[in-house]
Amino acid sequence: MEKIKNNQLASLKISRDVIATIAKVAAYEIDGVASLSERQRNIRGFFSKGLTRPIEITLSDDFAEIDICLDLEYGARIPDVCAAVQSNIKDNVQTMTGIIVSKVNVTIAGIAFSKTGEQEQ
Repeated sequence: MEKIKNNQLASLKISRDVIATIAKVAAYEIDGVASLSERQRNIRGFFSKGLTRPIEITLSDDFAEIDICLDLEYGARIPDVCAAVQSNIKDNVQTMTGIIVSKVNVTIAGIAFSKTGEQEQ
């Protein structure tokens, strides 16, 4: 599914994959974000194989809701990093697409330890 914007001369279609790419790049711009993480399926998909995408986009009317699942670097302050990720994703998606972002839901799936830190222990 894609977001369609119409004006008098033409229409513009923005794919969910484009919005997800913008969100991904915006998340990686924040210090403390180690990687995207595939999320576990909800209870309905519990018996299904595999995981779901790390970024899910829900479009309704003129609004987008973005769910992103991340691994953070060890030592990162989770509330600060999450607030910065939410703000950066919202600003970037709205600026680049013109689509209003109503929510950015962040799920922290894990903590990534640096290889140098593991060797020091």
